[in-house]
Amino acid sequence: MALSSSAPPSSPNGGNPSRQKRKMKKHKRKKDSTTEYPITAEDAVVKHRRSSGGNVSAVWNLGNNGIRDNGNVNRISYVGGASVVVLEDSSVCQNVGGFGELRQRNVNGAVAGGGDEMETTVAKAGESGGEVSSSKEPFPSVLLQPMANGNVVNTFQTAASWDWKRVIAEDPNYVYTVGKSPMKYFLEEMHHGNSLRNTTTLGSEKERERVYDTIFRLPWRCEVLISVGFFICFDSFLSLLTIMPARVLITAWRLLTTRQFKWPSAAELCDFGCFLVLACGVIVLGQTDISLIYHMIRGQATIKLYVVYNVWEIFDKLCQSFGGDVLETLFNSAEGLANCSQENMRFWIRRFVSDQALAMAFSILHSFILLAQAITLSTCIVARNNALFALLVSNNFAEIKSNVFKRFSKDNIHSLAYSDSVERFHISACLLFVLAQNILEAESPWFESFLFDAFVVFVCEILIDIIKHSFLAKFNDIKPIAYSEFLEDLCKQTLNIQTEDCKKNLTFVPLAPACVVIRVLTPVYAAHLPCSPLAWRFFWILVLISMTYIMLTSLKVMVGVGLQKHATWYVNRCRKRKQHLD
Repeated sequence: MALSSSAPPSSPNGGNPSRQKRKMKKHKRKKDSTTEYPITAEDAVVKHRRSSGGNVSAVWNLGNNGIRDNGNVNRISYVGGASVVVLEDSSVCQNVGGFGELRQRNVNGAVAGGGDEMETTVAKAGESGGEVSSSKEPFPSVLLQPMANGNVVNTFQTAASWDWKRVIAEDPNYVYTVGKSPMKYFLEEMHHGNSLRNTTTLGSEKERERVYDTIFRLPWRCEVLISVGFFICFDSFLSLLTIMPARVLITAWRLLTTRQFKWPSAAELCDFGCFLVLACGVIVLGQTDISLIYHMIRGQATIKLYVVYNVWEIFDKLCQSFGGDVLETLFNSAEGLANCSQENMRFWIRRFVSDQALAMAFSILHSFILLAQAITLSTCIVARNNALFALLVSNNFAEIKSNVFKRFSKDNIHSLAYSDSVERFHISACLLFVLAQNILEAESPWFESFLFDAFVVFVCEILIDIIKHSFLAKFNDIKPIAYSEFLEDLCKQTLNIQTEDCKKNLTFVPLAPACVVIRVLTPVYAAHLPCSPLAWRFFWILVLISMTYIMLTSLKVMVGVGLQKHATWYVNRCRKRKQHLD
C-alpha cells in the first residue's frame, strides 16, 4: 500500500506526468533546432520496409517558405495497391510559395487491407495534425510519374492530363480502333493512304538514284572494267609467248656471234628465269597422262564433280595470289644480281638460284591445278546429264553467297574486280583445253555443241559478276564512279604511269596458263603433221611453229595497240573531267 500511495499520479492518457513533461521539453527542443525548411521524419511503414529489405520508390523534400503555426503539420496519406503516398504540409500555408513534402513508399502485403490502411493513415493524420484551417489553400491533385528503373521523375502532372479519352481525341495521329465495327475499320483502311504504309516508307531521290545505279549504271562500268582487265591478262599471256622467246633468242644469238660474255642486265635475267620456268612446266606436263586423269574424274558422281571443281578453283586462286609474290621475289633477285659488286656476287647467285627453283616448283604445281580444273570442266561439258548447268549453278551461286553478304571496303572491291578478270582468263584457257580435246577425240559433229556450251559458260560468268558487284556496291554504299576510278588506275598501269599505291595494280602470272595451253595444243599439232621422213617432219614442225608465232605476234600487236589507245583516251577524258569540275 505504501508503494501505491507513493506512485506519481497518472496523466489523463495513462502515462507518467514527469515522463510526459520530459517528452514535451525534448519535442520543444527539437522544434527549436529545426531550420526554416523542416524535414518530416519517416513513419513506421518506411522503417518496417527498410528493415524487411523493401524499396522506397521516391521521396520529395520540399521547403516551406511560410511560417509554422504552433508546429502543427497537416499530413495526407494515400495507400493504394503496394504503395503509400504521404503529403505533409505546414499548417500555416497562407504565405505564397509554401510547399509540402511528398513521399511514396512501397509496402508489400498492403493490397489486401488497402482500404483499412488508408482510413487508418488518414485518421492518424487528423489526430496528429489537427483540423485543417479553411483559410489554407488546398493542394492540387498530383500524380507521380515513375521511370523504368524505379525512380520517379520530378514532374507533377495533374490528373486531368491522364484523361485517356481526351488524349485520344487531341492526338490526330492516333487511330483508335477498339470498339469499331469490322466494316468501319475496312472502310478507313480503304481511304487512309498507301496500303503498305505499315511496312514501307516513301522513297527519296537518293533511293531512286541507288536503284538505277544498281540496275543500269554500275553493271556497265563493272563489265567494262573486267573486260579491260581480261584483255590486259591476254596481252601479258601473248607477251610471254612472243616477246619473251624472241628476247631470249636475240640474247643467245648475240652471245654466239660475238663470243664475248657480257654480264646480262636485269631484264635479260628476268626473261631467262621465265623461259626456264615455262620450259620446265611444259616438259613436266608433257609426261602427264591426261586421259587417265580424265577417266578418273569422269567416274565420279555428279555431286563430287561440283566439289572437285570448287576445290580446284579455290587452289587456283590461292596459287595465283601467291604466284605473284614468288615471281616478284625472282625479279628482285635478278635485279640485285645484275647490279651487284664482285664481293657480293656469290651471295646474289645463290639467292637467284634458290628463287628460280622455288618459282619453277610453284609454277609446276599451279599448272597441275589448272590442268585438273580444265579436265573437270571438260568432263562436265562432255557429260549428257546436264552436269555443266548444275556445275555452273552451284559454283556461281556459291560465289554470290560467299561475297555479297559480307562487308567490303573500296580497296577490297577493287582487288575483287581484278580477281574476276584473272578468273575469266583462266576459264578461257580451260575452254581452249576442251576445244583441243574435242579436236583430238570427238567423232560426231561437235563444233556447234562446243560453241553453245562455251557461250553458256561465258554468259553465266558475266551475269554472276554483274550481280555480285551490283549488290556489293549497294550493300557497301559504293558509287558507280568508283569503278570508273578503278578503270583509270588500270589504264595508267597499261601506260606504265606510276600511281600512288602500286598494290592496286592488276597482278597476273601467265606461266601456268601458258604451260597448260602449250601442253594441250602440242598433240593437236602432232596429229596434223604429215607422215613423211624425219627431215620433212622437222621442216613441217618449223613451219607450224613459225605460222603460230606470226599469228600470235599479230594478235599481240593488235591487242597491245588497242589497249594503249583506249588507255590514252580514257586517261585524257578523266583528266579533262577533273579539270572541268575544278
